Amino acid sequence: MSDTWIEVTIKTTTEAVEAITNILYENGAQGAMIEDPKDFYFQKKNEYDWDYVEEEVFKLDPENENIVIIKTYISEEKNVLKFMENIRIRINELSEFGIDIGKGEISTESVKEEDWANNWKQYYKPTKIGNNIVIKPEWEEYSPREDDIIIEMNPGMAFGTGNHETTNMCVSNLEKFVKKDSTVFDIGCGSGILGITAAKLGAKEVLGIDIDEVAVKVANENIQKNNVQSVMKAIQGNLADDIDKNKKPDIVVANIIADIIIILAKDVKEFLKKDGIFISSGIIHAKIHEVVDALEQNGFNILEVQKKGEWACIIASC
Repeated sequence: MSDTWIEVTIKTTTEAVEAITNILYENGAQGAMIEDPKDFYFQKKNEYDWDYVEEEVFKLDPENENIVIIKTYISEEKNVLKFMENIRIRINELSEFGIDIGKGEISTESVKEEDWANNWKQYYKPTKIGNNIVIKPEWEEYSPREDDIIIEMNPGMAFGTGNHETTNMCVSNLEKFVKKDSTVFDIGCGSGILGITAAKLGAKEVLGIDIDEVAVKVANENIQKNNVQSVMKAIQGNLADDIDKNKKPDIVVANIIADIIIILAKDVKEFLKKDGIFISSGIIHAKIHEVVDALEQNGFNILEVQKKGEWACIIASC
């Protein structure tokens, strides 16, 4: 397999992030990295909140402070021209549906896999999320404080570092709902960060599932790094389709996008334990009512809708 990839960069707005990432996934992209200045400024309210990023990395030109950058990577062995043509057409169509795509600029660049796997590390520092969870890159030094629960991560190419608002909300709710006898499913597990968090919080069994084989490989490596392999494993599969329906989890967490959560609602209801908890995030504000409607139509009770910045997390029970 070639070690050269095509880096696709899209300049847009927060409003268009979910729609554009959905377009990327529908056209074969296996992941997306989102750089949204609002995420940083919303989260770091105080100097002591967390060491999210080196200060010099996030010095922004005022003209660019509202520009969101979405990046994905396509192997040069794929039909890149067809991929680019498809996403250009679909992204331009978003304006017809009243979605502000901002600049809507799309550019490409050839990158070596090694460069791709390492050039984002400057952005990724030890991050405290929830009450006690600290996400620590394996290459960074960190002195634990009392009650810290340390999660060692190398997200590699699986797009999951813990510094996004959606992850933050999911972790906070895992801290709230995970018990010592909990079984937890992490659907669309990416780097495994949420499932590992559940395992570290004391869950007795955790299953991560992702359609991307690279994500599953990275998740299992992170599971080993955190010594939770006796509790958690990650498998490759298509959302909930490949999960053993006879295994009933107490908690399902899915940090994906609203359209996928809407599709998942029926499946999750079928295998979640009675009174089980479904934590879903990756939902922009404009899609909240659609997700709530889908959940309620499938027999869920909405416990809470939480918001951080431009994103929402919906907690429901069945």
